[in-house]
Amino acid sequence: MYIGRIVAVGMTLEKKVVAMYRVSSRSFPNREARINGETVSIMPQKGFEDDLSKNPYIAYNCLRIAGTCAVACNGSHTDPISEKIASGMSVRDAMSLSLLAMDYEKDNYCTPRIAAAVDRTNNRAYLGTIKKDGLIVREFELKPGIAYYVATYEKDIPCAHNSDNEFKAEDAYAGCTYILRGGVFAEFEKPVTAAAAIASDKGFELAVSLA
Repeated sequence: MYIGRIVAVGMTLEKKVVAMYRVSSRSFPNREARINGETVSIMPQKGFEDDLSKNPYIAYNCLRIAGTCAVACNGSHTDPISEKIASGMSVRDAMSLSLLAMDYEKDNYCTPRIAAAVDRTNNRAYLGTIKKDGLIVREFELKPGIAYYVATYEKDIPCAHNSDNEFKAEDAYAGCTYILRGGVFAEFEKPVTAAAAIASDKGFELAVSLA
């Protein structure tokens, strides 16, 4: 099944919260995730920079640290969500306002904008989406070994049914590997690259991986 881009939140068996992002793509598979400080960006691979002239939505910051939170998204809304959280706004309000302001992507598929956020100081996480027919932002209480996700297609509603009850990741790189080909995510086609942030004693550990 092809479900497009995926954001996910979860808690490891060691009770560390995790935010993950995966690019799945049929049209622009020549992309990679790059770490720059506390931000991860999705960019065309070397030699495929001209793809940006075909679709401006394929390059963006997909993961960013905002204080005690990690935010993962499928587009440029990563930045306003993170900035609002860093300024003191609640995660729910920051996600809702930013998704509403930026709306779904105005491409040929009316691609939804999806977002995820975890806070390393508690067990709460949020998943959100804005589509042509509505906006949903939902809070989840995280438990060890469970991950929740939302995608741009098919699995496009934040809900308890879209979950993986055997989630495990000892570090951020393992989080990338898991969302690319572990558990329920192995069923979803066309993986390209992934990024993950896992809580640590000093904040968040970041990692990226190609499929």
